[in-house]
Amino acid sequence: MPWFPIGEFGPVMKGLIIGLLGIIHVYLAQFAIGSGMLLLYFETRGRDRDDRLYRTFVDGFFKYLVLVSFVLGAVTGVGMWLTAIQVSPRTIGAMVSEFQWIWATAWTFFCLAIVAGYAFYRVAARLDDRGRRTLLVMYVAASWGGLFWINGILSWQLTPGDWPATRSMWDGFFNPGFWPSLGFRTISAAATAALAACIAINLMPTLSTEDRRTLVNRSAHLLAPMALMPIFGIWYFATMPEDSRSWVLGGSPAMTLFLALAGGSSALIGGYAVFGLLRRKLYINGATATLLCLLAFGATAGAEFVREGVRKPYTVRGFMYSNGLTQEQAEQARREGAVKDDPYPLRDAKDYPNAQLRRGAKVYRRLCASCHTWDGANGIDHLASGWSVEQRRINFAKLQMTKPFMPSFAGDAADVEALVQLSAWRRAGRPTTWGVSEDAGVMAEISADLNEAGVLPIFRGAAK
Repeated sequence: MPWFPIGEFGPVMKGLIIGLLGIIHVYLAQFAIGSGMLLLYFETRGRDRDDRLYRTFVDGFFKYLVLVSFVLGAVTGVGMWLTAIQVSPRTIGAMVSEFQWIWATAWTFFCLAIVAGYAFYRVAARLDDRGRRTLLVMYVAASWGGLFWINGILSWQLTPGDWPATRSMWDGFFNPGFWPSLGFRTISAAATAALAACIAINLMPTLSTEDRRTLVNRSAHLLAPMALMPIFGIWYFATMPEDSRSWVLGGSPAMTLFLALAGGSSALIGGYAVFGLLRRKLYINGATATLLCLLAFGATAGAEFVREGVRKPYTVRGFMYSNGLTQEQAEQARREGAVKDDPYPLRDAKDYPNAQLRRGAKVYRRLCASCHTWDGANGIDHLASGWSVEQRRINFAKLQMTKPFMPSFAGDAADVEALVQLSAWRRAGRPTTWGVSEDAGVMAEISADLNEAGVLPIFRGAAK
């Protein structure tokens, strides 16, 4: 089995770090894609109607696009990759290995978008109408093209379709969730840009109140496609595996709440857009526009949390578990032990009174640390605080039965007992001496529980 260097983040759960960076980056990416659509729409209107107001807005708004999206988007993108390869290197490795040419294509589109965007920023004022439109068309096509290619890889993680059987790149890319996810993200991008434009319009001091009203009403046209969001959302929901749908339908309260956050925020924005901006043509000030943008960020955060969460116990559905092990490797670890060939020493090895506790620390690092901490966010100390030692043995050995959204325990009986003893030692206050648990009867019971649970996940209503 492959081994990767260990990244530790103290009491902060690894998933929270990559999740926070990912949500910010996705929101900025949506802003960048939608802004291109908005600016091209305004540029076209300015040409057809010979209205310099639209041209003024396009030139002014592009500065915000460059500062916010190109700069902050690039920083968060690099930060997301840096943390992702520490949190889940095997998942990232699989994504790159299986879709290397898709990634190369996507990055080519990203490069084209950046070149077209900076070219427009620097020389648009000196270009004629055709030159300006050409650069904007290039930017819109390249930025949306990047979304197209990345969307296939991201949706593959939850709905890989026939890929686990065929291992065909195209089967994985054009998976069941590809089209509804692409439509939903495109609409989200347009809506995000329209709301951000309303903020920028209120920050442009040279505009009159009537000019601002005109630009706000025109920007609101990109909010109209939000009427299609429920269709794409239901379509995407229908492509999910049955057990994944069960998480958001009450199986996981957190998933249900975040889905409600995403849906409720989107509904509020869509309602305001339809009845306030499109029908009554209201003008919104900077404070209201900022509030709507925050609601949009909340919708993005909720949707991304659900997208990540419903894959449990996988990071790639039917292929790789959340701890980075494939099904075959989990079976191997069940036979041979989870840390048999672990090449990395413990940083605090001297703090553990015996070898069994040190083994437990390595088991935790291998099987648990990708999603849990000990006493911080999602901490094992807190989650198992009410369990006796006997309950911990049973619950760890039958992990996928204890918590159906967790993978099975990929280790042998000695690994289970090592983790149980480590947990008990921590609960006792980490005394300087601690006995070794080697009772043959206990090991036999743990082995029986492991065999009863099996290695495959237990989904709601059936074992698969």
